[in-house]
Amino acid sequence: MKTRMMHTVALALLALAPAPALADGPLRQSPAEALAAKAADRAEILAMAGNYKVRFDMQETTAWQSGYVPLDRKISGGHEVVRVIEDQPDHIVLQHLLVVDDHGKTMVIKHWRQDWDYQPSRVLVYAGQGKWVWEAVPEAMRAGRWSQTVYQVDDSPRYAGWGRFETQGGVRRWRSNWTWRPLARRDAVRHPVYDRYYAINRHQPTPTGWIHWQDNMKMALKDGKLVPIVQESVLNTYERFDRYDVKAADTYWARTRDYWAAVRAAWSRVADTKGGIAIPEKADTGTVISGRLLSIADAIAAGKTTEAAGVAEARTLIDRNTATIG
Repeated sequence: MKTRMMHTVALALLALAPAPALADGPLRQSPAEALAAKAADRAEILAMAGNYKVRFDMQETTAWQSGYVPLDRKISGGHEVVRVIEDQPDHIVLQHLLVVDDHGKTMVIKHWRQDWDYQPSRVLVYAGQGKWVWEAVPEAMRAGRWSQTVYQVDDSPRYAGWGRFETQGGVRRWRSNWTWRPLARRDAVRHPVYDRYYAINRHQPTPTGWIHWQDNMKMALKDGKLVPIVQESVLNTYERFDRYDVKAADTYWARTRDYWAAVRAAWSRVADTKGGIAIPEKADTGTVISGRLLSIADAIAAGKTTEAAGVAEARTLIDRNTATIG
């Protein structure tokens, strides 16, 4: 009797427990379900646009090599404007712009860009040492999924991954596959023992904005083999906030958007015709032409040069400094 009662209680508790999350795999959706899911996904992506106060919280946590001492936690922040600059059914582009108060003077700094593509056949991934190559998305894993490609301040690539939007525990999120990334400036300028990240990215809406959470494994190339050095957790929190000079960001973008559209097109052409993008990089600036591409935009915004002249120089810089990937 006692055994039977315990069995009954156990079954009742099991019924109350949440079902385990299934491993990622090919999505099975009816046409109606796929259409509804895509609409919901697009709404989540577009909702990342807005005016924000941003908090960047970075912490190395677990050392994977004996003798390595993780860095102290670093927290910083700022104000960031995010604008939708392209919106097509299967392609959305969000541009980030930092707004900085420099001793009473407002400065706008073109920040990162994120491109979202529905059911992509390929993505441009980091391959180490200033090189990004095309990688096919497994055909069985394309349906219902989105790729996110992140670009650096000069619109050169940074990293790309693909994944699905899903709801777990009542929270909706997009999670990438494992992706390779070059070092962020915060690490690159220190000349650390590691030289790239292997990471999973998550984007999740919150009641007041959204978060970008990164699970980064910092890796080093030793004797021709990649080895893990330390784990890092990065949580970037975007809280809706507009009590800063938002207009400065919109003015900058209005004056330079056509220039940057031409720059994006130039990088895209190189990626398609040269088998990807190969360009030397510097720790403090990213690509070797990053500083110049940004200064051309500043000159256009200030009326010191024409858009036509700026675009012509940018195209020349990109063509001359990129190599064909064999």
